[in-house]
Amino acid sequence: MAQEKETQSIKQIERLLKVEGSHPKLVGANGEEIVIPDSVYQVLRQVVHTMALGQAISIVPQEQELTTQQAAEFLNVSRPYLIKLLEQGEIPYVNVGTHRRVRFMDLRKYKEQRDAKRDQLLQQLVEMSEEAGLYEYDE
Repeated sequence: MAQEKETQSIKQIERLLKVEGSHPKLVGANGEEIVIPDSVYQVLRQVVHTMALGQAISIVPQEQELTTQQAAEFLNVSRPYLIKLLEQGEIPYVNVGTHRRVRFMDLRKYKEQRDAKRDQLLQQLVEMSEEAGLYEYDE
């Protein structure tokens, strides 16, 4: 029951945040009001939308250093494969004592480049298949 009520509240907040041209405010217990800055508003909208879909949220500072296990989980690869990427210089890392640490910002950059390369190769494969008559695209 409590979780259902929370889900309804999150969806109501999402609807309010979608209203164009509104300037959302926070109101303190003493009645003090402050307009939410646009940068915070954009993050809030994304977080609430994701929660309304029933998905979990993690907020990680850009400079956050992750363990190799956390980094591997973020990229959805095995830890040995991540270590190979680190040793090949694909992703920068630092040593903290005897342990490697990877900055979240570097991981995100690698992931974006990997995903862009994957999308480009997939598009080339589709084009080659179309040229060979193996794939037809109907609009």
